[in-house]
Amino acid sequence: MTTPASGPATGLLQPVAAGMLAAFVGFGSSFAVIVAGLTAMGASPDEAASGLTMLTIGMGIAGMALSAFTKMPISVAWSTPGGALLATTAAVEGGFPAVVGAFLVTGLLLVAAGSWRPFGRLVAAIPGPLAGAMLAGILLPLVLAPFQAVGEIPLLMLPVMLVWLIVGRFWRLYAVPAALVAAIVALALDPGALAGPIPDLAPTFVLVTPTFTLDAIIGVALPLFLVTMASQNIPGLAVLATYGYRPHPGPLIAWTGVASVLVAPFGALSINLAAITAALCAGPDAHPLPERRWIAAFAAGCAYVPIGLAATAAVVLVSLAPPLLIQGVAGLALLGAFAAALLKGLESEPDRIAALVTFLLAGSGLVFLGIGSAFWGLLAGLAVSALHGRLWRREG
Repeated sequence: MTTPASGPATGLLQPVAAGMLAAFVGFGSSFAVIVAGLTAMGASPDEAASGLTMLTIGMGIAGMALSAFTKMPISVAWSTPGGALLATTAAVEGGFPAVVGAFLVTGLLLVAAGSWRPFGRLVAAIPGPLAGAMLAGILLPLVLAPFQAVGEIPLLMLPVMLVWLIVGRFWRLYAVPAALVAAIVALALDPGALAGPIPDLAPTFVLVTPTFTLDAIIGVALPLFLVTMASQNIPGLAVLATYGYRPHPGPLIAWTGVASVLVAPFGALSINLAAITAALCAGPDAHPLPERRWIAAFAAGCAYVPIGLAATAAVVLVSLAPPLLIQGVAGLALLGAFAAALLKGLESEPDRIAALVTFLLAGSGLVFLGIGSAFWGLLAGLAVSALHGRLWRREG
């Protein structure tokens, strides 16, 4: 006689349900951030739809492949902080083709980080407080957007924030998807808020010929790579370790880099290991038996493919709605990441001044020599850290 935990129906349905939930939460909670980032970088609505579609499908295929091969719950996601970086970075010379070139370079850097150990060690040597402070600075303009939206479009934003607060009080995981639903309802009740007629909702694929410029590589590719490593890949591995899974990190990072290179020409940014949704697939709620939880990550990958084919509708919603409303919803989705990054940046007293310099400069929106503030913030923080280090050694 089989127990409920080991019976065939429960043994399969439970991880499949957990994986589908992870996919819907992963997409619904942050797709607005990705669309906002692509649009800010000069993508047309069709190019943004193509990027979101291929990014979601690429995540699905990569998640299925890695989880099936390793028999571990390897969840794959897009870089939500990377989308926030794009949304707060000034447009680069060369337009969206140059940004696509930067996406390709980011993918190649991920391959290098996973394949060549010295390069991976060099990236890991960046002080954690500075990486956290840089991410917090990148997210700062977006997490301010909900409160700015309350001032400018209160009838739309206030109900969204109210739903977010109430749902988050009882079911934190569903707070952002619920806020997104509230935004859709608010728009439906106020048709005048929509910017135009609804276009075709069929899946969109646009192949963008990449160009390569130094401005885009330094201002977009390098910060995107660093943010992806610091805020997605490393936390993703930590979540897996929390539940007893310790895969070799190099191949996982390298293969997500390969996936990023393959989808980049369609306007998609980097693919990486998941952090939040990884906990849904790797934890005991996915299955009582750890060796069966890989099915949840595989099911999440399966769910991402049809979600990706419907992603054009999500882009249409974003393109028709008031931009500040979408930025407000995206900001709500990023508040947790902002708090964690800021705490990480300020937790070490010896690094606090350097981290503050990094945070303030990264959040300033400064563009110098055509390069955005995230790069300059990290560079300035490293310089302050090195200077203080020399002073401390002299004092000792």
